[in-house]
Amino acid sequence: VQLQASGGGSAQAGGSLSVSCTASGRQLNMYSMGWFRQAPGKDREFVAAIARMGFSTYYADSVKGRFTISRDNAENRVYLRMDSLKPEDTGVYYCAASVSYYSGSDLKTRPYDYWGQGTLVTVSS
Repeated sequence: VQLQASGGGSAQAGGSLSVSCTASGRQLNMYSMGWFRQAPGKDREFVAAIARMGFSTYYADSVKGRFTISRDNAENRVYLRMDSLKPEDTGVYYCAASVSYYSGSDLKTRPYDYWGQGTLVTVSS
């Protein structure tokens, strides 16, 4: 599967942005999907993930209550809605796919097999 992330851009603190990930080559419903981010000078970190049919989601504590992950398997897309943005949300956001079925905390801790290129999100104070 090939993953293409898009969206992002710049926002003020407290604002909102959305990023999306489009899959091609295979049906999206075969994959657990995740979003990760990497801030300048820092390691990549988990943000949010969603199970194959969307019945299970998992969020990093730092974004819980502010970010919402969703998916549209018919459109082969995964979305990340980001509200109440903070400067520390700045980074390159990557989508990832796993052929394994994950739910709950496994969505965060288990490995992902495919990665898209990143899309930059910049939040200014």
